[in-house]
Amino acid sequence: MLSDPLNKAWFALFALSGASAVVAELAIGGLDRRVVGAVVLLLALMKARVILSRYLGLAEAPSWRRGFNLVLTLFCLLLLGLYLIPALIS
Repeated sequence: MLSDPLNKAWFALFALSGASAVVAELAIGGLDRRVVGAVVLLLALMKARVILSRYLGLAEAPSWRRGFNLVLTLFCLLLLGLYLIPALIS
């Protein structure tokens, strides 16, 4: 059952979603919200990479996958910067 790449991707997405939920609960428990936001964004980036690789079939096209990963990572870095700017200003 776990030999199918789509099943592996589904389980990876399930585990990453669970990890996001656990991290969000830690924010309620008192962990710094900036750290929690950064970790949730990182987990979302990992989920997006799984979806692009497995469900859209970019695992068979390494150059396209590298390009998508680069753009997606730069976008997530931009989002992280925009998320952290208010904390740096105040």
